[in-house]
Amino acid sequence: MNASKMTSQTTLFTRATRIGLAGAIALALSACAPSFKADVSRFQAQLPAPQGQTFAVVAEDPALAGGLEFSLYADLVAAEMAQLGYVESASPEAANLLVRFDYGVDNGRERVRSTGIGRDPFFSPFGRFGGFGYRRAYAFGFYDPFLAGPEVRSYTVYTSDIDLKIDNTATGERLFEGQAQAASRSNRLQSLVPNLVNAIFTDFPGSNGETLRITIREDGKEVRAID
Repeated sequence: MNASKMTSQTTLFTRATRIGLAGAIALALSACAPSFKADVSRFQAQLPAPQGQTFAVVAEDPALAGGLEFSLYADLVAAEMAQLGYVESASPEAANLLVRFDYGVDNGRERVRSTGIGRDPFFSPFGRFGGFGYRRAYAFGFYDPFLAGPEVRSYTVYTSDIDLKIDNTATGERLFEGQAQAASRSNRLQSLVPNLVNAIFTDFPGSNGETLRITIREDGKEVRAID
C-alpha cells in the first residue's frame, strides 16, 4: 500500500472518529441537562435530498476559523449532516455543499423577580415578646419601605444563538438559512451550543419560513409552532 493511500485512509478514519466523538459528547450533555428550550427559524430553497453529496463546515466569522472551540462545534454540525446522509468532504474546495456556521452568546441582562411577601429574619412567627409577629417598616430607628415589602431578587439572563447557512458550491446559490436562539441563566457555550445544534437539526430542514419552539428533554423532544 502506497503512502498517499495510507494517508487518505488515516484521514477518513480520524474524521469518522472525530464526528462519532462529537455526537457522543452532544448526547451526554443533553442527557445531563434539564429541559432546554430554543426558538428555531428556518428558510430553505430546494435543499437536495442526501444522495452522496459532500459537505464541509466552515466558519462564517473568519476570526473563528481554525480555532479549537470552533472545531468542536463544527464537528457537532458535521455529525448531524452525516446522520442525514451527507458525506463530509476532505476540503471545502472539494465539497458540493458549504455549511457556514456561527455561534455566540451576549453579555446578559439583569432581571428582577419578586418572591412575594418578604420575611424578616429578626422577628419570629409569634413576635419577639410572644405576640403575633409582622414585618415592620422601621428598623434601627430608620424608615425603610422595602423592609415591609416583598423580597426582591435579581439574576442575569443570557441569550445564545447559532446561525447555519448552506450554499451550493458550484452555483453559489443559498439553499438553507436557519437560526436557533435560547435564553438561559448560563453563558457556557460548551453546554449551550450542543443543544442549539440539536434543536436546529430537529426535523431538518423543516418547512420554509417556519418558526418553532423546540423543547429538548432527556426523554425526548417537544416541537410546536410559534405564531
